[in-house]
Amino acid sequence: MTIDHSVKIAPSILAADFANFGAEIDAVEAQGADWIHVDVMDGHFVPNISFGPTTCAAIRPHIKTVMDVHLMIAPVDPYIEEFAKAGADFITAHVEAGPHIHRTLQAIRGAGAKAGVALNPGTPASAVEHLLDVADLVCVMTVNPGFGGQSFIPLEGKVAELRAMIGDRPIHLEIDGGVTPATAPGLVKAGADVLVAGSAVFKGGSVSDPAPYGDNIRAIRASYA
Repeated sequence: MTIDHSVKIAPSILAADFANFGAEIDAVEAQGADWIHVDVMDGHFVPNISFGPTTCAAIRPHIKTVMDVHLMIAPVDPYIEEFAKAGADFITAHVEAGPHIHRTLQAIRGAGAKAGVALNPGTPASAVEHLLDVADLVCVMTVNPGFGGQSFIPLEGKVAELRAMIGDRPIHLEIDGGVTPATAPGLVKAGADVLVAGSAVFKGGSVSDPAPYGDNIRAIRASYA
């Protein structure tokens, strides 16, 4: 099996207008977004609370591309079925979130979604080496998870290590945190093919004036072209 490794821009709705999620998604997809990234936080695994499966189900009809759900929660397993039923295409769990991540990835696939595994900045690439045959996506956090708008942590070496480790497996290599036109080129060069961007996409625009979303997406793309 092969996958499309062309670079995809996945705006994080954590940076969108919470009162207008549906319209924000419609707008950012119309402006060129490839995926929609949904950051789920529980106030336990990370120091913030965002939203859950009911929000995902509510916005799913607006997402015409890919719903990429990033679970920054612990435990994960009791909630997999709910997020899958809410329409998640990808469900990503953190390797640090529990002792049985292999079982978690199997459960995600068993629920009908594609399985992602995320690594915090301080977690080595080797932590997922033995998970690659049950994963569809590896997410490298380039900020410490829990808040949007943080400063980028340069981990291009870790990204390159993971790209080599993945080899020809049909696995996406995603970056989440601090992606901008300044940081994207090094990440793409290292092997990333999905770039999550929150404030870098949504800054300067709105539902009533979405053109800046397109400008911001094009600026990120132009940086590594």
